[in-house]
Amino acid sequence: MAEVIWAEPALSDLDTIADYIALDNPDAARRLVQRVFERVGQLQAHPEIGSKPRELKGWRYRQIVEPPCRVFYRYDGRRVYILYVMRSERLLRRGRLTAREKSEAR
Repeated sequence: MAEVIWAEPALSDLDTIADYIALDNPDAARRLVQRVFERVGQLQAHPEIGSKPRELKGWRYRQIVEPPCRVFYRYDGRRVYILYVMRSERLLRRGRLTAREKSEAR
């Protein structure tokens, strides 16, 4: 079983998305957060189920999608690091993940 570790900025990303949804529908926001945590929880038993993001060919990052979110992570063989959560319609910038990973290394 892999240990799942959420980076603080990734939790903040999810909170921001949920807060925006909650402006119109608090129940939908709560359900989204629950679905994301359930989906991320699956990584404990199956850390490599995520796909390779098309924007990051050849990189070590993976993603799982729980609409409307994309959750980006890295698996090092023992731990899953949740690094970034974004709305699925946005474009990913490569620097976002590397910056998050560097801040986690400190």
